[in-house]
Amino acid sequence: MNQQLASQDLPRIEREWWRGAVIYQIYPRSFADSNGDGIGDLPGITARLDYVASLGVDAVWLSPFFPSPMADFGYDVSDYCDVDPIFGTLDDFDALVARCHALGLKIIIDQVYSHTSDAHDWFRESRADRSNARADWYVWADAKADGSPPSNWQSVFGGPAWTWDARRCQYYMHNFLRSQPQLNVHHPAVQDALLDTARFWLDRGVDGFRMDAINFAMHDPALTDNPPAPASNAPRTRPFDFQLHLHNQSHRDIPRFIERIRALLDSYGDRFTVAEVGGADSDGEMKAFTADDRHFDSAYGFDFLYAPKLTPDLVREATERWPDQPGLGWPSWAFSNHDAPRAISRWAAPEHRDACARLTMLLLLCLRGDVFVYQGEELGLDQVDIGFADLKDPEAIANWPLTLGRDGARTPMPWCATSPGAGFSSAAPWLPIGADHAKLAIGAQQDDLNSMLALTRRLIGFRRDNDALRCGAMRVIGASDSLLAFERTLPGETWLCVFNLSAAPAFWQPANPARWRIVEQVGVVRDWQLDGYAGFVARAISE
Repeated sequence: MNQQLASQDLPRIEREWWRGAVIYQIYPRSFADSNGDGIGDLPGITARLDYVASLGVDAVWLSPFFPSPMADFGYDVSDYCDVDPIFGTLDDFDALVARCHALGLKIIIDQVYSHTSDAHDWFRESRADRSNARADWYVWADAKADGSPPSNWQSVFGGPAWTWDARRCQYYMHNFLRSQPQLNVHHPAVQDALLDTARFWLDRGVDGFRMDAINFAMHDPALTDNPPAPASNAPRTRPFDFQLHLHNQSHRDIPRFIERIRALLDSYGDRFTVAEVGGADSDGEMKAFTADDRHFDSAYGFDFLYAPKLTPDLVREATERWPDQPGLGWPSWAFSNHDAPRAISRWAAPEHRDACARLTMLLLLCLRGDVFVYQGEELGLDQVDIGFADLKDPEAIANWPLTLGRDGARTPMPWCATSPGAGFSSAAPWLPIGADHAKLAIGAQQDDLNSMLALTRRLIGFRRDNDALRCGAMRVIGASDSLLAFERTLPGETWLCVFNLSAAPAFWQPANPARWRIVEQVGVVRDWQLDGYAGFVARAISE
């Protein structure tokens, strides 16, 4: 590898800090426990931020830490403007923000605007009667003549999306758990209140928001029944899977609300917004939610997060939906996160997972867009098999054993192989640590130049130093059964990225081999022959 060629002085382009950024996701419950209760917290994160900064990432995305009954582990918010005591205090949050900024890290936090907890004061008031000031802040509806729910809508977590409430003698809607009532975001006062919560955190110094399940924020006020989904080969483990979700989500007025959010963030200067968008029409929704400069900056879907196999065609199809065109939003990509089984456990047999982890890190960091690295991905952590007795995820418990659940991707970070709890906590952790995760602990990899951790740091630095990889154009030039090849370009600068996504050796040679010099690689590459799960980046030396 010719590091001199890779790092030679190239003209740097002017861009927003977030364009092409590498963002590190921290799941607070599982990152670092400072007080010995077995649950990660904000002071624990702050104490470990030097490690995060050492990765070379641009920003941290912090999953929810707000007050919550924890029925859905923070995504059931009971107070938008505070910190849950299990995570610390507002002073602890302020200290975390200050330390991030001192280390040159931006800080992004979740905003959950489609629903609250049923323990939120807004909902407690709303359900009291039909005439109070917040009576219409949630989605309420009368029963049908036979007493059945107002529509056939189904909940993501199983069962009807409606629960009867005897206080109002009405049903309330919930796209997720029954303890997560749906906000009526059509209501101007609800929008104003949500914008006030955003302003609260912006005033505390956050650099942006990840907008959770934003396509669920508005429903069809006519409560039209959803049609059945056509037959397909996709597995159906929940009633939710049997419908096309045309009316309980994805309302055409959502972009108008997004314009209000964007205007608020623009008034604070250099801030960033990224939307989480899932579902059958996620591509169209992401485009609508990020169009021009009046909406969100970026969005990511689930192209890779639930994919059972990583194929060249999957990468080609996902990335080609985001060409470099005026008015089209900027994409973001994630291979793993707190909601999806870890990628290497989906994409490789156990004996190939280390090689797969290395190759997919190179691939992720070569994509055009922002990239999210989920805590532990830089260590090569795999999915943990959680027994039923240890499950915490309500979806996994309700649908056991057909739904894999999210707990196996949320297990604690291993910091030290020889410490109790792998250095995560001095107490029994809230979820078990993976049986093979201690040997992958940060302490075990820290000084090993051949470790997955060392490779991740090197590749993030490689991306950071090359604008063509951060924000250049991308063109797929080859996508066979196992070989993927694409170019990343800026004027006067071309990079060739080639990946063998299988365990079997493969050969791929550019049309003019003498034109290219390999400057970065994972696995064994000799004379354009790639071992299983090997890949490389080459630069055109004639430019």
